[in-house]
Amino acid sequence: MSLKFGDLFKRSETLLLPGVYDALSALLAEQAGFKGVYLSGASISYTKLGRSDVGLASVGEIASTLELICDRIKIPVMIDADNGYGNALNVQRTVRKFERAGASAIQLEDQAYPKRCGHLQGKKLIECNEMCGKVHAAVDARKNENTLIVARTDAIAVEGLESALNRAEKYADAGADVLFVEAPKSIEDMELIVSRLGSKLPLLANMVEGGQTPLLTAKELKKIGYDIVIFPGGLVRAQTYATQKFFNKLLLDGSTSNWLDKMVDFHELNKIIGTDDLLENGKKYDGSKGQSK
Repeated sequence: MSLKFGDLFKRSETLLLPGVYDALSALLAEQAGFKGVYLSGASISYTKLGRSDVGLASVGEIASTLELICDRIKIPVMIDADNGYGNALNVQRTVRKFERAGASAIQLEDQAYPKRCGHLQGKKLIECNEMCGKVHAAVDARKNENTLIVARTDAIAVEGLESALNRAEKYADAGADVLFVEAPKSIEDMELIVSRLGSKLPLLANMVEGGQTPLLTAKELKKIGYDIVIFPGGLVRAQTYATQKFFNKLLLDGSTSNWLDKMVDFHELNKIIGTDDLLENGKKYDGSKGQSK
């Protein structure tokens, strides 16, 4: 891997990370020119389970997806680790597992079970001191100091903005590398977050289409003071729309012939995923070479 997220934060513009959910979507993001990707737990729930983001995806399912992605791309991956899948000791196992799988940044949140998407209602929080312990445990567990620990608080929806700011400050003191205050409801709230926390650590903004937070561009977020922006579920929502249209057309026409201008064909897909290079590389290990007849 040529770059770590710490290197990317030094750039003048906000780091834009698209949400991905498998190796192909990550590869396409890399080919499009993104400098890193965000592996969304919600998107894995949507695509692997066909279910909502309510904590149903297991740590093993997330880790296996992460490993496949990191095996395919060179740009760094930030992984959504939910609430660490348990207490501080579980957090340490999760950090070690995700780091071995290739994660460059690991995000942890202060929700209690059953957890849910940050832009859904009805969330519950653990105590602030418990989350500080989890952050500290995550920092102690990582093998590489370049692996960043992202501390997220969902307190705005449960305890209010002031509580969220206080929690984030304590998470910074506990050793977090990046702060993520989830679901502010206005630009004014976002500006307050930056004024209170921006001098401490890099700040991450989450853009959810139809969610609680105003949908802004990376340039607009940079002007406010955010260092990182994720669009975790944008691809799944776009893909869902396109897939619905495709299936409706296929059912109506009984063929894909009227959809060819909206898809890549067999040869184009093989070019994208590097089939020729893969087969050529395989020839080096062909056991038939050099054998006597």
